Amino acid sequence: MRTILNTPDSPAHDSLVEKKSEFIGDACHIDSQDEALAFVQTIRDQHPKARHVAFAAMWGGSDGRLGERMSDDGEPSGTAGKPILDVLRQGGLTDCVVCVTRYFGGILLGSGGLIRAYSSAASLAVKAAQGANIIPCVQYETVVEYPQLAMMRQLVSQLDGTVDDEEFTDCVTMLVSVPQPSADEFEARVVETFNATVLVERRGSFNRPIADRG
Repeated sequence: MRTILNTPDSPAHDSLVEKKSEFIGDACHIDSQDEALAFVQTIRDQHPKARHVAFAAMWGGSDGRLGERMSDDGEPSGTAGKPILDVLRQGGLTDCVVCVTRYFGGILLGSGGLIRAYSSAASLAVKAAQGANIIPCVQYETVVEYPQLAMMRQLVSQLDGTVDDEEFTDCVTMLVSVPQPSADEFEARVVETFNATVLVERRGSFNRPIADRG
């Protein structure tokens, strides 16, 4: 799976003109349906005179289930939201929303023309975005003694994981994440490395985006 890294405050943006109608694509990262709808409202507020603001959004996937939502916003059914959603599906994208704003130019495009225009505008926005591959990860909580801290950090690093948080008291409470395919190995190596004196507890799964290089 892939995602878009552009934030709602700085979305990816591009546009096209088809028979005097302007189609403006905006795309950004979201983590939930509520964030997607908030972004759509932001776009509506920016374009009060636009005839339509169609969108599609997808989120989730770390547990194998994806949520999705789309809207034609008054265009004929299936001519706006679905073409945008198809762009997300075909790109293997999740955790993102794409809006396409239409300023009507006075010439009817027909169903086929609308589908092509909304799909093209969505594709342009996605192409303009900063993309990232998604790695499903498992997050753990663990408690280590101070002499064990460096070894735990090294073990997490060796498995391409991350230390997400550390709380220092009389011992160190850590939140660490490792790629899902390495989760079983991580648990086994913790037992081996610390002679079963350190326990790790799974806190849940999430998607970690890794930005494209170049």
